[in-house]
Amino acid sequence: MAKTRYEMRLETNVGIPMRDGAILRANVYRPDAQGRFPVIMTFGPYGKDVPLRQFMQEAWDRLNATYPEVLAASSCKHLVFERPDPEVWIPDGYVLINVDSRGAGKSPGKLDPNSPAEFRDFFDAVEWAGAREFSSGKVGLLGISYYAASQWFVAAMRPRYLSAILPWQGTYDFYRDRTRLDGIYSSGFLKRWWNVSVLRNQHGNPETNCTDIYTGERVTGPEGFTKEQLKANASNYLEDVLAHPLCDEFYRERTPDLSKIDVPALVVANWGGLGLHTRGTIRGFMGLASRNKWLKVQGGSYFHTFLQPKNVALQKRFFDRYLKGEQNGWENEPVVEVQVRAPGDTIKRTAQAASWPLPQTQWTKYWLDAGAKTLATAELRDAASASYPALSEGITFRRAPFEKETEIAGPVKAKLFVSSSTADMDIFATICAFDASGKEMTFIAAPEPKAPVTQGWLRVSQRKLDPTRSREYLPYYPHDERQLLDPGEIYEVDLEIWPMALAFPAGSTLTLTIQGKDFERPGETGPMRGVAWFTHDEPRDRPPKLFHGVNTLHTGGAHRSYLLLPVLPQGAA
Repeated sequence: MAKTRYEMRLETNVGIPMRDGAILRANVYRPDAQGRFPVIMTFGPYGKDVPLRQFMQEAWDRLNATYPEVLAASSCKHLVFERPDPEVWIPDGYVLINVDSRGAGKSPGKLDPNSPAEFRDFFDAVEWAGAREFSSGKVGLLGISYYAASQWFVAAMRPRYLSAILPWQGTYDFYRDRTRLDGIYSSGFLKRWWNVSVLRNQHGNPETNCTDIYTGERVTGPEGFTKEQLKANASNYLEDVLAHPLCDEFYRERTPDLSKIDVPALVVANWGGLGLHTRGTIRGFMGLASRNKWLKVQGGSYFHTFLQPKNVALQKRFFDRYLKGEQNGWENEPVVEVQVRAPGDTIKRTAQAASWPLPQTQWTKYWLDAGAKTLATAELRDAASASYPALSEGITFRRAPFEKETEIAGPVKAKLFVSSSTADMDIFATICAFDASGKEMTFIAAPEPKAPVTQGWLRVSQRKLDPTRSREYLPYYPHDERQLLDPGEIYEVDLEIWPMALAFPAGSTLTLTIQGKDFERPGETGPMRGVAWFTHDEPRDRPPKLFHGVNTLHTGGAHRSYLLLPVLPQGAA
């Protein structure tokens, strides 16, 4: 029997009351028909009325150039950055509510992203939506990045109408991923994000270059505030993060308790989220208390894949089951699906499993040799060391070419023995892949077009492990104190490198580069040199006295340095 298809009704700037009397503004897209329908909600600061082409031109251009199936499914008139497209949801009997968070777009008040106050507002918005006359009383959360990351926290608050979440490429950890990559301040991303993505569309900003999809007026409301008023009406986000170098109460009250999330969850991560989302999205899945949870890890563009009809159909199947109650067989979906990438930024296959890491993983050690600069399959007896200036290209270790096709998929770790000429050091680790001819295999990331396979970061003074949360293949750092180094003293470090999945053809190989600065390819110019704007060069966080020294790697003998890789058995080396 064919399902009813609905026309769309739009109400703009609907007022949503908050517990303190404030009013937030939302666009409500719903079926133009009598009845009660499940609600999909998004909540955040990017502007509910900002056309995608104005918010991020390159995303709009790539959509038009590369994804004809998305354009065929919708006019994209209502499409805004990182939120679902109303045109493809409302005809199937869903209500979509896009809310401007407090102080953003059309919602007055103090702009305070990622704060307990914002999470309370989100909670109130969910409760408001669940009680509307058009609502079935079931609310689901859906969105990318910011609109995914905030889902974790509001779900942990357990609003009564919240029935399912679908965070698409959004970390849950405010310290380790969004602001400080295991201790290192994420200066490049945060400055760009705060100034371009957030402050540009602060409520009352008369200088925004974004115009309302529906009215052609500016998206920040009719009021025009001075620069002094705007500054007074926003948190001091960048300085607040800089003022808190350790994972203290400031971060804890902005990071959810995953054990409190028990609603059904479909978690989608993307290999291209280096430096921000990939690890925290996967770890979010691992920590969820829900008995009904699924993880999918994809390749390609995190934003555009969200909009592809095949993935929208996946999203709808999940919500049809848990918001509409349809018995559609969703429970038979594999708990974990991992796309294994291949040369040319293609997908070789999708691995399916009942858990993460994949239970068939063969944890394989490759031993670092500081003398030969190799990754050896046999443990080294002879000790060796190699030094590098922190701000140099560092040291690169290369594995011998794989004799047969080898699949590597899962978490990665490096056991390192290090010393420094100063009292601290930052480790930037990068894994690259090369084909049999020596050409590097690169991959699309967000927004880097030629990203390496994966990376890892760590401030060595914050190397202390939490033994209750760490595993041999997955270290976890509490980041609650600094243990400075004695110059010249050797220290053992378990370095988490973010998870990866790649099929290495016979004759190809990989390298591990260790350095004290952001990875970039020699000779490249412009912002896209290997990590795009995910850079870490704030001098207040990385003063030269501590981080511009000479670092040394120690291998062999008593210093058993190795790279631990998750090899899948069908491609075991």
